Amino acid sequence: MHKSKNSKHIGLFIFFGFLLFLLGNQVDELRVYQGASVAVYVIAISSLILLTGYSGQVSLGHGALMAVGAYSAAVARNELHMPIVLTFFVAVITTAIAGALLGSAAARLSGPYLAGTTLALAIGLPSLANQFEVLGGEQGISFDVGYPPQRLGDDFTQYKWFFWIAALTALISMWLLSNILRSRYGRNWRAGRSNEVAAQLSGINTARSKILAFTLSAGIAGLAGALLSMTIGTVSPSAFPLALSFSLLAGAVLSGVSTLSGVMIGAVTLVAIPEIADVVAHRIGSSENVTTNLPGLIVSVLLILTVLFVPNGPVEQHHARAAKRAVNKKS
Repeated sequence: MHKSKNSKHIGLFIFFGFLLFLLGNQVDELRVYQGASVAVYVIAISSLILLTGYSGQVSLGHGALMAVGAYSAAVARNELHMPIVLTFFVAVITTAIAGALLGSAAARLSGPYLAGTTLALAIGLPSLANQFEVLGGEQGISFDVGYPPQRLGDDFTQYKWFFWIAALTALISMWLLSNILRSRYGRNWRAGRSNEVAAQLSGINTARSKILAFTLSAGIAGLAGALLSMTIGTVSPSAFPLALSFSLLAGAVLSGVSTLSGVMIGAVTLVAIPEIADVVAHRIGSSENVTTNLPGLIVSVLLILTVLFVPNGPVEQHHARAAKRAVNKKS
């Protein structure tokens, strides 16, 4: 049964990979760039779902962990001249180590104390980045992944190359993460989140389990940060503002923080909102100040509506209704 489930999931991911390949060749440059951004947000939101939805730890500083991954990848590329694939591994490993250190402290904290600690990280990281010349200060540093291979043809643009890298990385990451969450580790995280005392009595080392969750979540966030810096071509404090951490949290809530199934909903929403806000602002003839703040307002409204009407996310709500209908039919 387990093997058949794995085969089903592998087939599903291969199908989505083929679909992404077709879409990447059919749409214009803007949509391809947006597709790459969606893939980045899928990875970033999934890291937060693992931490909050499964392990029960609240983070308000995942944007800072993304910045750690982005800076690590850029330094490895610029200073050590590593191949692009290795720079992504460097981003994951470096951020995972940072996450393990932060997770060691997080294991002793809960609720607002943990949220406050991660928030302080998100606020303080830009100032820390300015202290090191190798990180480029406020201007940041470039992150160039190079041109696509010539064998892909002259029509294969730079944005398509970004899209392929980001989409393929997202598919592999989601497949690995979904398998981990269905494993013993995922069950331990859920048990600790539901009832920590009961989990400890059943033999689960909840402190170690929390550190592991934070480490893995941080590594995934670092990978998303490296991919984000790839799409914009640079790494700077302004690319990873505090608002990014809040947007990721909103995306996780919109997706359904307790399941990976709806992560695409949150990612697409975060990418679409700035464009929707721009269209609305132009239609009503608003000032630049309104245009700048409108995306945040839309995210806030969506967040409130989601919490009020679909608190577990649309996908989880659909599954719950389907299960309820199945029970009613049997009865």
